[in-house]
Amino acid sequence: MKKCKITVLKKTFDKNLAEEYGAPNLGPCPMLKEGQVFFADYAKPEGFCDEAWKAIYQYVFALSHGADKETFYFNDWIRVPGVAICSCNDGLRPVIFKIEATEENSKINYTPV
Repeated sequence: MKKCKITVLKKTFDKNLAEEYGAPNLGPCPMLKEGQVFFADYAKPEGFCDEAWKAIYQYVFALSHGADKETFYFNDWIRVPGVAICSCNDGLRPVIFKIEATEENSKINYTPV
């Protein structure tokens, strides 16, 4: 299994929807910063948003387990092999991520019981 590089590309905020549906004083995601980088494989990286992980985990899992870099959504959705562009599921302030397959091997940091 290989690690994937996850880069926070963009934080967005839909002011109109937030004014209609959001809590008072809601703004862009406070957890992540544009340009922030994480590495992941089988587990959520430390400091990464739980809800964002739930939304992008399937792409990290596929790429880290050797999904065919030439056909993994290539030319159908993404034109760059070994890359996925995804967002979290927050409809008012979604964060957009780039997930890239790497050649770095994963290491299990716990002892299975």
